[in-house]
Amino acid sequence: MEHSFELASPWRARAFLAAAIAAVELVVIVVIAVVLIARPLSHRMQKAAAARKPARAAAKPAARPKPPQHAMLSRGETSVLVLNGNGQAGAAGAEADQIRNLGYPIADVGNASHIGYTRTLVMYRPGYAAEAQRLARDAHIGLVSPLDGMRLSQLKGAHIAIVVGSSS
Repeated sequence: MEHSFELASPWRARAFLAAAIAAVELVVIVVIAVVLIARPLSHRMQKAAAARKPARAAAKPAARPKPPQHAMLSRGETSVLVLNGNGQAGAAGAEADQIRNLGYPIADVGNASHIGYTRTLVMYRPGYAAEAQRLARDAHIGLVSPLDGMRLSQLKGAHIAIVVGSSS
């Protein structure tokens, strides 16, 4: 008994090719349908979800007063605490001298609670952001932030604190 093995007959090859083309067309149609239908549907779902939020979540908290855009205190009225945050002897004193030469009174000079600050930064107590920005511009200090890791009592009455890092 002999079996003859024929390579795929031409009609089978054509049928396979037609099926492959149809599958590719189907994938393209599905992708287009998803793009055209899913985007508007997702927008509607987001709007519906926003409308269903609880009333207390929709209510906005009382607006905080924005800090003044310009400094309210003059340089001579803005006291500065200078802290050494890099561990190099005399760094805070040298910075205090430069700040004093800019017209700011120095409240105190001391050491930060820890050393290892890589950059010098200006920190300010609430309500003195504009003064801190002005001091940072005057002293060419790039980092300005609200008090971080310090309590108001540690400022010794100063409005602004400068922590001297290993580089400016």
